[in-house]
Amino acid sequence: MVGRVNLKECLRSANLIQSSDPDFRVLDDGSIYTASAVVLSDQKRSFTIWLSDTNKQTQKEITVLLEHQKKVLRKRHTKETVLRRAKRRWAPIPCSMQENSLGPFPLFLQQVQSDAAQNYTVFYSISGRGVDQEPLNLFFIERDTGNLYCTRPVDREEYDVFDLIAYAATADGYSADLPLPLPIRVEDENDNAPVFTEPTYSFQVPESSRLGTTVGVVCATDRDEPDTMHTRLKYSIMEQIPRSPGLFAVHPTTGAITIVSQYLDREVADKYKLILKVQDMDGQFFGLIGTSTCLITVADSNDNAPVFRQNAYETSVEENTYNVEILRLPIEDKDLPDSANWRANFTILKGNENGHFKISTDKETNEGVLCVVKPLNFEENHQVILEIGVSNEAPFTRDVALRTTMNRALVTVHVRDQDEGPECNPAAQYVRIKENSAVGSKMNGYKAYDPETRSSSGIRYKTLHDPKGWITIDEMSGSIQTIKILDREATTPRNDAYNITVLAIDQDGRSCTGTLAINIEDVNDNAPEILQDYVTICKPKMGYTDISAFDPDEPIHGPPFYFSLANPSAEVNRIWTLSKVNDTAARLSYRKNAEVKEYNIPITVKDRAGQSATKTLRVNLCDCTHPSQCLGASRSVGASLGKWAILAILLGIALLSSVLLTLVCGAVGARKKKGFPEDLAQQNLIISNTEAPGDDKVCSANGFMTQTVNNSTQGFCGTMGSGVKNGGLETIEMVKGGHHTLESCRGHHHTLDSCRGGHVDMENSRYTHSEWHNFTQPRLREKLHLYNQNEDHLSSQDYVLTYNYEGRGSPVGSVGCCSEKQEEEGLDFLNNLGAKFTALAETCTKR
Repeated sequence: MVGRVNLKECLRSANLIQSSDPDFRVLDDGSIYTASAVVLSDQKRSFTIWLSDTNKQTQKEITVLLEHQKKVLRKRHTKETVLRRAKRRWAPIPCSMQENSLGPFPLFLQQVQSDAAQNYTVFYSISGRGVDQEPLNLFFIERDTGNLYCTRPVDREEYDVFDLIAYAATADGYSADLPLPLPIRVEDENDNAPVFTEPTYSFQVPESSRLGTTVGVVCATDRDEPDTMHTRLKYSIMEQIPRSPGLFAVHPTTGAITIVSQYLDREVADKYKLILKVQDMDGQFFGLIGTSTCLITVADSNDNAPVFRQNAYETSVEENTYNVEILRLPIEDKDLPDSANWRANFTILKGNENGHFKISTDKETNEGVLCVVKPLNFEENHQVILEIGVSNEAPFTRDVALRTTMNRALVTVHVRDQDEGPECNPAAQYVRIKENSAVGSKMNGYKAYDPETRSSSGIRYKTLHDPKGWITIDEMSGSIQTIKILDREATTPRNDAYNITVLAIDQDGRSCTGTLAINIEDVNDNAPEILQDYVTICKPKMGYTDISAFDPDEPIHGPPFYFSLANPSAEVNRIWTLSKVNDTAARLSYRKNAEVKEYNIPITVKDRAGQSATKTLRVNLCDCTHPSQCLGASRSVGASLGKWAILAILLGIALLSSVLLTLVCGAVGARKKKGFPEDLAQQNLIISNTEAPGDDKVCSANGFMTQTVNNSTQGFCGTMGSGVKNGGLETIEMVKGGHHTLESCRGHHHTLDSCRGGHVDMENSRYTHSEWHNFTQPRLREKLHLYNQNEDHLSSQDYVLTYNYEGRGSPVGSVGCCSEKQEEEGLDFLNNLGAKFTALAETCTKR
């Protein structure tokens, strides 16, 4: 290094620097270096530096003069820089020395001279690091002249500056001047080559990486002075192994290694070795060099599709065998073995619609293993052609997925014939036989066949299971014959086929089983049967009873049924009549003058085909409010009442007395009140959606409803059931819009008007049910008629509705009511009923 010129002060925007003398090279920071060995003559030598700005088309010049003197280089801020000795003065004089100087030693650095020397005789001395501190005796000064010398070379990387202090004093110790700070700077020399931070770098990069992908970054350091050309480093690749093709490049300043080629293929080379170089002086040819090794491993990507070694394969398998391996399909894949990019997935694309085959992967060999998992039938298909595709566990890279498709191979599987037993196909075969066919009737039965010959010859048949033992099968032909009369109604369930299990055996003893399903055709061999045996009718509450019949034959031989009295006696014919309700039920009604007793009524029921049966129905016409009160009458005459019957009678009498007492006392209390208590009827009444019978309903209405509700033609309907007691249907009746109570009597000895018109004392007299019934019916009928009309006195069907039978009737029947003799024709007592009837009255009355 010769020196440094400040180029920025001359032309800051210069982008081209040239020297007129080829022996000298000028760098970007203004440093001037010798390009070859230079010998200076006694005369001065000069050269010119040209600075150019190519963008602005400007150019400036700097002239450099060189002198053959050992003087300190000083910079001047003019276009002319002269290297010459500076004027001595007692002041902080910049002083420098070149590191690693070759001498000769002691090396003169500069002269220190005090201004006091003009008046006094002074002596000079120094102190500081390099004198009396480590490194000792590096510098010394002549006592008389003030010449400063260096005794040996200095390494800047160890000591970059020495801060000395110079003293000037007379012989008697007088300090003519203050101590002078004397810094000596060690000028850097490019004596340290750059060094990489690692002797060997290791990087990894996927082979599918794109151009410009960064593989890694290398770094080097230089011990020379920072921010100078001595530490301005430039990186480069000296060699790549293998050499071809050139795949990598290193950024000259950052040291980043990137991919510069698309031919990075792991299958070609999976490792690369780079010899890296770093050079200071910004890469100038005279810069110092450092080297390092970089090992790059190319990681595998799924950029190679698996390929079958053959396009077509053939194999064979014996029919009726399964869970056997029949073929192995090897493949080739250039990707890394035992990786997801190499392991294969096989798929049967076509030909396996029936699921006979399965293909899997052998983890060791990466072969496709084709197996039969469902038996094949030679008679159905002699060969099967499969199309098999292969892919990898890992998805393909984007480039491979766009340019390639799944590799495929055809596999032809030949099915070998096997001598197999008879075949029962179809497994279930059907035959029709009429019910009640004669014993010994023959018809076609079950047929099995040999799958090779498609013939049934030589096959024997045997019955394995016949539930009722109705059928026998011919051993040679398989035809069947009845050994008993078939009854369709005896099968369970009745409409299902009668199944027989048949065994078919060939000459070699091989066998198969099948099912012979016999469909038994129905004939009209069953007459309809009345379900009831005994019924009870409460007179006069119930005006009729409904009876129903059932036919076990099919509907074509069943309803509609026709009911009629079968040769009735004169008494029965005079009292009882039958009318149709629906296809399976009839209504048995009696005349009003019928005597209360038990009747035996013969009834004939006929189906649509004329098949008929006669049954004698026992009908108990009883004076009661509920049929349960007459259960005892169904027993034999003269039987004594049991203790439970007596208890039931006593409880009934007590209950009736309690009701009468409640009604009478309730009426007395009602006179003291001025109206009905408020209540919401909707809280006590349940609305029924069914207001009329359906086609499959059996309707029954009692005499009470028939007599009192003249404007309503609706009956009380119940669904026909098989569990009806005594052959009758119990009914429940609810009447909207009316309250039934008694007006209280004004004295204990008041009398009640009976249905016969007599005056009977209330405490001493007892009345039959008929007397109470005849007394209360006219009054309730009139009251209901009033409530059954709207404000315009027109018929309103909404006030009296029919409710379905809910499984239980009232054990006491309807509640009767009475009136005093004086108010026999009055209805005012109905306006003073108990609180429990208020909600019903409020709902049915429009205000």
